[in-house]
Amino acid sequence: MNPHDNDDMPQEIDFSGGERGKFYRANAQIQLPIHLESSVQNTLAALANAKGVDLSVFVNDLLKKDIELIQMGR
Repeated sequence: MNPHDNDDMPQEIDFSGGERGKFYRANAQIQLPIHLESSVQNTLAALANAKGVDLSVFVNDLLKKDIELIQMGR
C-alpha cells in the first residue's frame, strides 16, 4: 500500500494545483478561542454591562489584574 494513499479523502477533492504555504505568515498572531462556562460568562457579561464596557475589555482587564497579582506574589 502506498503511504500517500488516503481512502478517507473524497475523490472530487483535487489538491494538485495547491500551493504550500500560500497563507503562511511568519509573524501572525493567533487569537485563541476561550470558552467560558455559561454561568461565568453570564456573570461577567452582567458586570461588564453594569460598567458600560465591552465584555472583552472587561475580561481582559480582570485577567491583567490577576496576572499582576500573581507576578507580585512570586
